[in-house]
Amino acid sequence: MIIEGTESFFRPGNGKKEAVLLLQGFAGNTAELIPLGDFLAKQGYTVLAPRLPGHGTKVEDMLRANAEDWLDAVRDAYAVLHGFGRDIVVVGASMGGSLAVLLAAEKKVNGIVTLAAPVFIAPEQGLSALPPKEMLSPADFTPEIKRSLENVPPAANLVYDKIPLLSVYDLLEVIDRAKNCLPQVTAPALVIHGKADTMVAVESAEYIYANIGSARKEIVLLDGAGYLLPLMEGREAVFERIGTFLCQR
Repeated sequence: MIIEGTESFFRPGNGKKEAVLLLQGFAGNTAELIPLGDFLAKQGYTVLAPRLPGHGTKVEDMLRANAEDWLDAVRDAYAVLHGFGRDIVVVGASMGGSLAVLLAAEKKVNGIVTLAAPVFIAPEQGLSALPPKEMLSPADFTPEIKRSLENVPPAANLVYDKIPLLSVYDLLEVIDRAKNCLPQVTAPALVIHGKADTMVAVESAEYIYANIGSARKEIVLLDGAGYLLPLMEGREAVFERIGTFLCQR
């Protein structure tokens, strides 16, 4: 059963502007993208945010999905928007940014925006202590800190309280594949990252900016901003920056 508020969501916009494909992060849910989606829809953009397999239901479902399943869900959503006959921009938060890179490397998109997209995981996350994959079983989990963010969609706080360690390896696969695909991305790119991010190292943004194949690219590093850019206080400034990028390409 899907957790209420974490379903895929669609905003029709005014039918005159591009379509924006919004992609959620690992172990998060689509509710994290509702404020950004609503902002873009008010600007006239058609918006679709697909729920990734294994997310927004129960944590055990993550073990039934893998990196290719997540990418297939993104491809399906792209096909839906493509059916509207409009150009598509892809915007991804965290692992969603990595999926955006993979999509932009194989499909025609008119732009790409990454928000705290990972190339390097911050040392605070203790990734070096992750056991080898062959030593793990479906019963191995890592606990997650409960969210209690204010002024966000209620379902944005309904994330899993633990994560399968085997699924972390699928996350790492997505990151590695996206890293290798960066030179193949040629669409205009906007890379946004918080300097105070303790989940994804800020060096990730610098790597993406340096290695993406886009002729037109920008990087924005935000003082004092952390990991959850679409939900943070002051997120409207990030949304405005994305809106400016969409208008100026």
